[in-house]
Amino acid sequence: MNDDMKDRKEIKISIIMPVYKVEDYVAKAIESIQAQSLKDFEFLIVDDGTPDRSGEICDQYAKNDSRISVIHKENGGAPSARNMAIDKARGKYLYFLDSDDWAEATMLEDMYNLAEASHAQLVIAGFYIDTYYKRDKYMTTDYIPEDALYQTKEEFRKNAYKLFDKNMLYPPWNKLFLREYIIDNKLYFPTTFWDDFPFNLSVIKDIERVTVTSKQYYHFLRARSESETSKYVPQMYEKREEEHGWMLGLYRYWGVKDEASKEMIARRYIDRLIGCFENLTNPNCLLSRKERKRQMKVMIKSSNVRKCIEIAKPRSIYAKLMYLPIKWRAIWMTYIEAMIISWVKINSTFIFTELKTRR
Repeated sequence: MNDDMKDRKEIKISIIMPVYKVEDYVAKAIESIQAQSLKDFEFLIVDDGTPDRSGEICDQYAKNDSRISVIHKENGGAPSARNMAIDKARGKYLYFLDSDDWAEATMLEDMYNLAEASHAQLVIAGFYIDTYYKRDKYMTTDYIPEDALYQTKEEFRKNAYKLFDKNMLYPPWNKLFLREYIIDNKLYFPTTFWDDFPFNLSVIKDIERVTVTSKQYYHFLRARSESETSKYVPQMYEKREEEHGWMLGLYRYWGVKDEASKEMIARRYIDRLIGCFENLTNPNCLLSRKERKRQMKVMIKSSNVRKCIEIAKPRSIYAKLMYLPIKWRAIWMTYIEAMIISWVKINSTFIFTELKTRR
């Protein structure tokens, strides 16, 4: 057995983490991996041309831990950083960590054991979102799927709507990927804004063996003011329309047409449309009020809205109220609703998170 084959056998998981402007957070992310009960891993950290001390901090950890390798590159975005590491990875499985989050100590071992026991190509786990509303105070939202084992494409496709509903199929960091499956199918992160979702769609498109655990391990932190979730995004509506097209295309490819799946897709679309309305009333949006309303009118009168609003079934009184302006195609009501959501989002993170969770 040559050295390369020996290394591949011994490395159970390759952890991949892009780093950019996270000097206040990256140490905790690294230490949460070092504290893992599973020790047979390699940790590929990609310094994506960060202008702060994040890269230096990573180098210091690498000096004292031979499992850590730091790759320094020119800035190209998180997708390019992850893709570079995918090509260098030697582990049987791949795990993607964000550099401003952290993981519970048994995460890698538990997910590895699940993958091995079921010969899974993909393991999906529950997670936490820790939303900070003050510097040292936060609220935790639990995201918990049902335990499941899918051993055929048909089983997984029939039940995928449940995972979409639980927000399990959007991020990469609550998953363990069989590296051979990723490499054989040439699956890489696309160089696009919000690259996680299209990558995951490409992974599940032809997946067969999937294990889902209700156990939670990953802590996604909503804390940084520069986080993507707090910005005004000029092309948000166009992006959401594109994503909706991807969802429709995926389900057409799968040939899945049951009512539960169609309702999930429709409700997902309307919920994200409301986010697009709120995006237009974000204080950082430089459009005039007239232009904002004009864009809302275009959105609310689209054929996608007409189709989805009839199929979607809101799951709370709060959600039903939010749907009414859209159902009535009332632009002024939609605008007021969006302004209220923006105000709450800015002035009370706690209330905004509670309402969003209960929606």
